[in-house]
Amino acid sequence: QVQLVESGGGLVQAGGSLRLSCGASGRILSINSMGWYRQAPGRQRELVATITPGGTANYADSVKGRFTISRDNAKNTAYLQMNSLKPEDTAVYYCYCRVGVMIWGQGTQVTVSS
Repeated sequence: QVQLVESGGGLVQAGGSLRLSCGASGRILSINSMGWYRQAPGRQRELVATITPGGTANYADSVKGRFTISRDNAKNTAYLQMNSLKPEDTAVYYCYCRVGVMIWGQGTQVTVSS
């Protein structure tokens, strides 16, 4: 089985930065895409960023230019650098990876105060 462990959430003032990490462990043959979704209270879960094994990244329009996703394939770990954070970025962030099926992390709270 594959498990994901997230870290790096927290409370930050508007304009600040946070870095999320998502590490995969277990019986891993290969990981396809990795990325993050987020879900704010009362809202649907939305895609934030994805990255392929080759490093091709895609972002939601709302985070383009502010967030950067990267991955270390040797460590089976992805990172989400979040800069210029806004109060509307407040949500629980869930990382995922595709290993044939979709595996989810436990979620980490990001709170941006105004």
